[in-house]
Amino acid sequence: MASSSRFSPVFWARWFWRQLTSMRTALFLLLLLALAAIPGSLYPQRSADPNGVRLYFDEQPEFAALLDSLQLFDVYTSVWFSAIYILLFVSLVGCVLPRTQVHLNALRSQPVETPQRLDRMPAYLVGEAPSGALARAEEVLRSRGFRVRQLEGSVSAEKGYLKETGNLVFHYALVVLLIAVGIGGGFSFSGQRVLVEGDTFVNNLASYDAFSPGPLFFENELQPFSMKLEDFEVVYDLRNPANLGQPVDFIANVTLDDGLESQNSDIRVNFPLAAPGANVFLTGNGFAPAITLYDALGNIAFSGPVVFLPQDSNMTSLGVIKAPDALPEQIGIIAFFYPTAQELETGAYTSIYPDPIDPLLTMNVYLGDLGLDSGIPRNVYALDITDMELIAGRDGPAPALELRVGERVELPGGAGSISFDGLKRFASLDVAYNPGGLWILIFAFIALTAIVFSLSVRRRRVWVRQLDGKIEYAALARGDDDGLDELVKDLRREIEGD
Repeated sequence: MASSSRFSPVFWARWFWRQLTSMRTALFLLLLLALAAIPGSLYPQRSADPNGVRLYFDEQPEFAALLDSLQLFDVYTSVWFSAIYILLFVSLVGCVLPRTQVHLNALRSQPVETPQRLDRMPAYLVGEAPSGALARAEEVLRSRGFRVRQLEGSVSAEKGYLKETGNLVFHYALVVLLIAVGIGGGFSFSGQRVLVEGDTFVNNLASYDAFSPGPLFFENELQPFSMKLEDFEVVYDLRNPANLGQPVDFIANVTLDDGLESQNSDIRVNFPLAAPGANVFLTGNGFAPAITLYDALGNIAFSGPVVFLPQDSNMTSLGVIKAPDALPEQIGIIAFFYPTAQELETGAYTSIYPDPIDPLLTMNVYLGDLGLDSGIPRNVYALDITDMELIAGRDGPAPALELRVGERVELPGGAGSISFDGLKRFASLDVAYNPGGLWILIFAFIALTAIVFSLSVRRRRVWVRQLDGKIEYAALARGDDDGLDELVKDLRREIEGD
């Protein structure tokens, strides 16, 4: 009977609760949460970089599918990350509440009784007892911030309760921090938009390239504003030979209109723009060549700037042009842009500098079915050439097309023509709102201050006892304390007047 009650569900529930609410488990879960966040920095996240996720699927489809099944593209909203987060929260609450009660009881209680054998303490001294030694000891200990208890023939004193207070404040701040992260994530949203110079973004759901709302955020909560990218500037280092050509600043000049007034502002890396109901962050940039494509009948099949994705530090960029309305056949183009082009011995090109000093476009042209009518979503930055024929390119019947700004060339076989009309820049913007951000900052600061304060305070107990004309001094600390011996020596000097 006793054995069955010992291993009953109640027994195991209590055992599990004791394990979960131990400080060791809380520290382990905190470390586990930090480790669980690492994949979020190794792999692109749908909430912040949806285009990166699509490119990952295009380049490594099988591996990307495996990562997606493990929710590694949605780390911070994954089941396993949420489980660790919730367990950590429960562990902290279950750990801190009992310790708070114990600490409050300790603050209300008197210092402990004087032990019988003070000579067993880590720091111990014996001196000659002067007149009024215990009264003098009480005065000295109080002046040093000790709580003092006068006993028969001895004085007991304690200090350092602020160490545990700081520790508890740290844990409470951590709990509130977790709550702020959870609530902030629930009411938050994050949206991405690529904006070319001269284009305008309107803050509604249809204007975003990607939009990730929190579970408690709804579309009608988006506050109205519009933003036009007037100009994008990159500042390069031209003074330091070892760092020549490296970007030192990115400046997106925008006009923000909230319906009441219009103002011109700059967005820089780590210097977001405060918009109504959101902050606008600069997360990337590149070039957007303005291109006009004519089909075989002379009609304009495509016209406008095309976003090219940077491939290296010198801004060699890749872009895709799709003309589903071209006649008599659809046209697809895979193009490379070189801001400062230089031809290699192999005949290929590379960019030797990131600023557009000698910009060049090279194009591989395809005719056929773009696959846009199949109903399957297609990546705008990739071209499916399964049902297309290469008519101009390195391995095609005609060489790749080469264009500089202002040039127009004919497509092979009378398929049409294409012109490079101008060059613009684009900015990748992240529009984000998180109501918990300020509270996270406040309680993170409180937690940091509390733990530093807790580590700097020492918990000590001191006893002074008068016996047979002698006076004993003893001290004990919680944890390592190299200053105990010096403490009892100082007490002896101050009490005996040496």
